[in-house]
Amino acid sequence: MGALNGVRIVDLTTMVSGPVAATILADQGADVIKIEPLQGEQMRHLRASKNGVNPMFFSCNRGKKSLPLDLKTKKGKAVLWKLIETADVFIQNFRPGAIDRMGFSDEALRKVNPNLINVAISGFGEKGPYAQKRVYDPVIQALSGAADIQADRSSGKPQMFRLIVADKITSITAAQAITAALYTREKTGKGQLIKLSMLDCMLAFMWPEGMTGITYAEQEVDVTKNQSATDLVFPTLDGHITAGAVSDAEWQGMCRAFKREELINDERFKTSLDRFKNAELRRTIMAEEIAKWKSAEILERLDREDVPCAPILMRMELLENEQINANNSITRLHFEDFGEVRQARPPADFQITPSNTNCPAPKLGEHTFAILNELGYSKQEQQKLLEEKITKAI
Repeated sequence: MGALNGVRIVDLTTMVSGPVAATILADQGADVIKIEPLQGEQMRHLRASKNGVNPMFFSCNRGKKSLPLDLKTKKGKAVLWKLIETADVFIQNFRPGAIDRMGFSDEALRKVNPNLINVAISGFGEKGPYAQKRVYDPVIQALSGAADIQADRSSGKPQMFRLIVADKITSITAAQAITAALYTREKTGKGQLIKLSMLDCMLAFMWPEGMTGITYAEQEVDVTKNQSATDLVFPTLDGHITAGAVSDAEWQGMCRAFKREELINDERFKTSLDRFKNAELRRTIMAEEIAKWKSAEILERLDREDVPCAPILMRMELLENEQINANNSITRLHFEDFGEVRQARPPADFQITPSNTNCPAPKLGEHTFAILNELGYSKQEQQKLLEEKITKAI
C-alpha cells in the first residue's frame, strides 16, 4: 500500500523525461498503464535486451503495465478514451500541439474526465523558435548553460554531463508537480493542466550555485573568470579522493590533517569569503598536500577532524561500499525470467506507506488482455482488436 495506492496514471511518454516520472509514482503505489505503439517505444530498441526488456528500459519503466495501441485508428483511440475515463493522471511528452492533433486536447480530455490531472512535458515550451525542434538531453545541456558549467577548467572547452541529467531532472520535477496537483484536487475537487519544459527544469535545477553571477542584476559578473582550474578530485599516492572545507571549523580541521596549521591564520584563507576569493590557490595547496598521502591515511586524518571527504568510487565498487549497503541503497530484486535485478532503492523512505518495486518493466503487450478485460471488452472483441492490428498481446 504505497502513498499513491488507488491513483491510476495513463502514460503515453517515451524515452526518459516522462517514463521516469511515471516510474517514481509507480514505486509509490500508483497503477501506471504505459501506452506504446505496436512496435514498442524507442527506448525498447536502444540496448541489448534480456527477456525482451533492456536494462535502461527496465529502470525507466519498472512497475508499469504495457498496452500497445495504434492511436492512428478510431478503435485504438476508443480504447484510450475508455482508459482516460478511469484515470487520475494523463501524461505525455510529445512536441507541442501533437496531442491536440491526435484528438486528446485538454478541452477534449475534460469533457470525458473533468477532474483529470493532465501533464504535458516538452523540450522547450510551447512558444519561441525552438518550440517545434526535436530534442534530446544534450540539446538542453547546450542551451541551458550546463555545458558551460561543466567546461574544462584549463581550456575552457564546454563539456556535457555524461548522464542524461536534463531528462531526469525533468522527471523528478514532473513527479513532484503531479503529486502537488493530486493534493490540490483532494482539497478542491478540481483537476488541472500542468506544462513543463526540459529547458525550464534544467535552468531551475542549476540556478542556485550555477547562476550566481547573473542573479543580482546590479552585481552581474562573469563567474567563469573566477572558476578554479581544479575540480574537487584529488590524486593520492594510490588513488583519488574528494574533500572540501566550507566553514571555518572545517578549514581549520583540514589544515591540522595536512599538518599545515600555519594556514589557519593565513589572511588569504581566514574566512569563508577569503577562501572563496582565493579558491584556486587554496585548491592548489589542497591538491599538493593530499598528494603526499595514501587514500586511506588522509581520509582517516580528515575524518578525525570532521572534514567532509570520501574515496572516489568506481561504478563497479558501489555494490560493496559499506555506506551504500548500510542504507540498502541498491536493492537486489528477483524476478522470474530476469534473475537478480539491481535497482537504486526509491530514495524517499515513507514510514507508513513505503515505496516498493513490485514488478519488473513490462514486456510489450504483457498486460493487454488484463487491461481490455477490465475495460469491458469481450474475448471476441479483444481477438478482433488483435486481428485488426489495433493492439498487440503476448
